[in-house]
Amino acid sequence: MMMRLNFKTLLLVLIVAVLSSLLTSWNNCDSPSFFRNTDWKSKFQHKDRVNLETGYQEIDCHINGDYSIGCRKEGDEVYIPFSFIHKYFEIYGKLATYDGLERFEWLHSYSKIVNPKGKYDPRGVFMTFENYNVEVRERVKCISGNDGVPISTQWESQGYYYPTQIAQFGLSHYSKNLTEPEPHRKVIEDSDKVKREWITPQGSIASRIFDKHVNSHVMRFATPETSTSGITLQLDHVLDFVLKWDFNIKDNGSIMITLQSRERKETYYLHYVTSNIVLHIYNNHVYYGIGQINHQWRRFTRDLVIDLQKGLYLNDKNKKKMSRSKLKIVKMTLYGSGMIDNITLSTSEHMEQFYDAARWFVSNQNISSGGWANPVRRKVAPGMATLEPGWYSSMGQGHAISVLARAYYHSGEEKYLQAAIRGLQPFKVSSSKGGVAAIFLSKYVWYEEYPTTPSSFILNGFIYSLIGLYDLKSIATGKDAVEASRLFNQGMTSLKNMLTLYDTGSGTTYDLRHFTLKTAPNLARWDYHSTHVNQLLLLNSIDNDPIFTTTAERWIGYMNGKRAAHN
Repeated sequence: MMMRLNFKTLLLVLIVAVLSSLLTSWNNCDSPSFFRNTDWKSKFQHKDRVNLETGYQEIDCHINGDYSIGCRKEGDEVYIPFSFIHKYFEIYGKLATYDGLERFEWLHSYSKIVNPKGKYDPRGVFMTFENYNVEVRERVKCISGNDGVPISTQWESQGYYYPTQIAQFGLSHYSKNLTEPEPHRKVIEDSDKVKREWITPQGSIASRIFDKHVNSHVMRFATPETSTSGITLQLDHVLDFVLKWDFNIKDNGSIMITLQSRERKETYYLHYVTSNIVLHIYNNHVYYGIGQINHQWRRFTRDLVIDLQKGLYLNDKNKKKMSRSKLKIVKMTLYGSGMIDNITLSTSEHMEQFYDAARWFVSNQNISSGGWANPVRRKVAPGMATLEPGWYSSMGQGHAISVLARAYYHSGEEKYLQAAIRGLQPFKVSSSKGGVAAIFLSKYVWYEEYPTTPSSFILNGFIYSLIGLYDLKSIATGKDAVEASRLFNQGMTSLKNMLTLYDTGSGTTYDLRHFTLKTAPNLARWDYHSTHVNQLLLLNSIDNDPIFTTTAERWIGYMNGKRAAHN
């Protein structure tokens, strides 16, 4: 009796073990080995499972029969991940919280449209350039110590002067000067009024003298060539980091600014040296060459935070942006010999930086051709001939004229007006012969941003060139105003007749390469599309032809998801 019971018990244990093993295998049905060589593999692999808590099903969405993504189904509705929608349709969205409630914001375009408040003024703000910060762009290597304008790395890593970028730098600072509050300034040294106590080591001299060339007292200084200490002014200054000073030094002179991180207590050194180097960094020492001054007075304006950031970025591309609120200026040191005066620290010096750009255009213009050359090779698109160094750009010419027209208006100095007038010359020369003028269908004159072969007919660059021509015709007089008007009106006629060629029914094209190269359209991304709209709104403020308003309204609709009707 006992043996039977044990046998039955043993049998029961074995049955339970077998069932348990089967159930374990069943629960592991997602493993590839379980389904290997079975005909009903897909039935169990499909993610058609109902989430009992939320009521939705996880299902696969097959995209154009090509690939699948995970989606969710609830009733008759299917929900697709927004990360997929963003990439597939170029639509933008983010979670935002207002008054404690979370919501999702959906945008077809991240760009902004700015309606002009009145008629465009060639003496005023340039479009929306008060919002531009050219110097912080990654493709700006630094602001030149010698010229005070951007050095670009857009198409050549060593750096070069790019007229379009220099003009945008100038126009942005001019516009900021008109839209921002008056800057806060602190005078550090003015030998006529503010005289600070400089620490002068043995063997060095620092004295205040009257200089008849500037008709004021200045500070003269000299340190031995072997000295490493320099003549020092201790500071404890925060928030205002734009340094301006007048300098007259010998070839061995330099100025060093010492900054300190208020959090990490790390120290940085900015050197402005009489050298032709562009930018060099060694440890925490950043060097900018300010050229060979040769005993002449020159004014320098430097944004110390930008200069420091560009130097540190040169050494470490992953370096985080420096916060102005976490830095302070602790020391200023003079080396070599020379004279210095009018040292100030301020929150901004927009007009000083604007005139740095305006003077660059006066000094770097080809007098015979009137152009500002682009010194780099440029390949715009496959099928178009490469632009060799020395080419002119209608956008660069137009932007430069806009800078110079404003400099002439603001200063009254004739040199700016004459440079702007000479800048008209490339508009009269065919792009095939070194100018910027192309012809569309043997009828309409177009000013080429990139004078390619075949022509590219880029829209935004062309309109910028028209704005420059308008600026000059509004400020010049006599035959010069007449010539600028002729070129402007000729371009406006072309624009009105060609504008709709850039309309895709859901956006715009950047250029007309689909016509000249017989290729797919080069669609304008949203920031370029919004630039097109803003440019049309500006033109409408000076020319009330309805094509500008009707086209702008239609293109704004595209930014909100509207599409042209189909058959």
